[in-house]
Amino acid sequence: MNTTPRVTATLVAIAFACACTADAADRTTAGPSQKNTASAASQGQDVGSRKDGTAPRARGTAAGDSAGGSARGAGRAGRTASIVLGAGDVAKVARGTVEATISVSGDLRALESATIRSRIDGILEKVYVREGQPVAANAVLAKFESSEQEASLRSADADVAAAKSDAATSAWNADQSRELFKVGAIAERDLKVTEQAADAAKARLAASEARQRAAANVVRDTRVTAPFAGTIEKRLVQDGENTPRGTQLFTMVRTATLELAGSVPAKSADDIKAGQAVRLTADGRAFTGRVSRVSPTIDPASRSVAVYLTVPNPSGVLKGNTFATGQVVTRTIGDALTVPSSAIRVNVDGTQVFVYKIQGDELAMTVVKTGIADEARGTVQIVDGLRELDQVVVGAPGTLGPGMKVQLIGNEGRGGRRGRGATP
Repeated sequence: MNTTPRVTATLVAIAFACACTADAADRTTAGPSQKNTASAASQGQDVGSRKDGTAPRARGTAAGDSAGGSARGAGRAGRTASIVLGAGDVAKVARGTVEATISVSGDLRALESATIRSRIDGILEKVYVREGQPVAANAVLAKFESSEQEASLRSADADVAAAKSDAATSAWNADQSRELFKVGAIAERDLKVTEQAADAAKARLAASEARQRAAANVVRDTRVTAPFAGTIEKRLVQDGENTPRGTQLFTMVRTATLELAGSVPAKSADDIKAGQAVRLTADGRAFTGRVSRVSPTIDPASRSVAVYLTVPNPSGVLKGNTFATGQVVTRTIGDALTVPSSAIRVNVDGTQVFVYKIQGDELAMTVVKTGIADEARGTVQIVDGLRELDQVVVGAPGTLGPGMKVQLIGNEGRGGRRGRGATP
């Protein structure tokens, strides 16, 4: 039997099976990559060719975004920024008064105060005043029981009367003895005796008068009186109290004139002189005063100099120990070019002071030289760089820069629209 055809068929089948297995393995390993590559190639071919033969616009790439951003930035750089300003954002250079000032603060204290104490031992018979009560000078504030003191005064008065009589009699005897001595009627020894008696009587009179004054002073001290016109600040005793000598009875103050003791830096002390005007604010009210004294020494701890200011307070509106702040006016210029303080600007390194001036319809950065800064008025003196009626930008209405176009909105005030740096 011939087996050749069977063997041949078997070998062909085995070879075909091996080929199919290898082909399947190849498709499993490289199939996805090839498929994706083919798909990408197919898509690239589809999008890369249009019927009109033109290439499509690239989308979603970093290079494309960068190129687009650069193009847009270049477009903006070629256009001029502008700003819209309201009436409250612009001020004109004007002439006015500026004052150089030095700040000072402290408590307003009564210019004169007193602690009233008892001068004698005794019982208070009556206290006539209370806290807050105004009193005149020499007004009786309280009275001690004084029967003993008054009796001593009456006794002293009687001693003075007797001593005056003795002194008068002794003086008359001495005069008579001198006349008799002149005519030789008495000896010189008798004259000397009468003259000595007259001198002794005169001395006794002087001693009696001294005791009388002492007794009168004691009686006077039984009545406690006000040393000046003022107001009772504290009453520390009551009727019927037995107080030893030296007991504190009252405190009183005179607030018609107040004094502020403040301090200023030593470097500014030479600018402050007695008589300079002072503007103060206390309890929301404005007051004026004067520099009365300046300390001649510097405090070594704070490196400051004490200054004393007086403030008239005739109506008593200000109370003692009120805290006040203010400025000592050291210099005044009456006809100066001024701009609002908010118009003044300084560059980053602090080497230039400038303003933004409106020239036509553009902003110009103008370097200026400044003088006195008036804090009270909120203005600054312009020494050089501007002229009267020039317009400058005040505050911070938006992003500013030289060469920016300016559009002014008419008379809308500070509450009106404010512009921002923008491109048209």
